[in-house]
Amino acid sequence: MFPCVNIADYAQVSALLNCLTADCKPQWGKMTSQQMVEHLIDQLEYTNGRKTPTLDVPEADAAVAKQQWIFTPLRIPKGLVLVPSLGEYFYADLAAAKKQLLTELTDFHHHFSTPGITEIHGGFGAMNYAEWINWHSKHFTHHFAQFGLVNDED
Repeated sequence: MFPCVNIADYAQVSALLNCLTADCKPQWGKMTSQQMVEHLIDQLEYTNGRKTPTLDVPEADAAVAKQQWIFTPLRIPKGLVLVPSLGEYFYADLAAAKKQLLTELTDFHHHFSTPGITEIHGGFGAMNYAEWINWHSKHFTHHFAQFGLVNDED
């Protein structure tokens, strides 16, 4: 069943990350395993209060995109590039990045413990906790499949 990574399941995410090594090669794209983890950290930081997100498209376009991507089983296409290349590593090594990803994930869940809170997605607009769980789960599934940690094919 898609998405197969549930970011609300800390144990599942942690176990999958334990399978990721610096030697893992992407099945598509140019990211290294550490760049992928750092990319997910960056995205979580926009949803756990650490970074300030902005809406990058008109609200009407965001509403359409949100309906298409959040409320359907549509998968993120392989090879889709929406962010610039990551360049230098921020963390000393993959182990440090994986540890930080789990910290950011915990902070995300804690951030949304305040009733009624929303955070902006640059392309989808304001999203509540359930919507973010769905989107982040799709996003994690996409990148974990990229590195062979899960199979997102039906």
